[in-house]
Amino acid sequence: MALNSYKDLVVWQKSFELVKVVYKLSGQLPNYEAYGLVSQMRRCAISIPSNIAEGQQRHNLGEYKQFLGIAKGSAAELETQLLLCRDLHKKDIEIPLNLLLEVQKMLGSLNRKLEPKT
Repeated sequence: MALNSYKDLVVWQKSFELVKVVYKLSGQLPNYEAYGLVSQMRRCAISIPSNIAEGQQRHNLGEYKQFLGIAKGSAAELETQLLLCRDLHKKDIEIPLNLLLEVQKMLGSLNRKLEPKT
């Protein structure tokens, strides 16, 4: 199957779903976290599918890999914030964390597939 759009990428679809899950979870945090943890979690979550999309649309392998690297960095930041959410606010993060781990694995796999064949 030919790739017509970044929306065809399963990693983009999963990371898009992750954004929605993170928004729901972060909406349960106390109001005093609105400009702290909530804002940071949402920005990191949104950054993942956004960078996948931007990189794929550049139609340049080097730039694509660079944007996937940014998405991987945002995923690592989000993982840290989810752990803080669990520890500081006693929130259940099993669903978003499992989805995030799946996205992280898929990002690594996609990055490897983009490596030149030797």
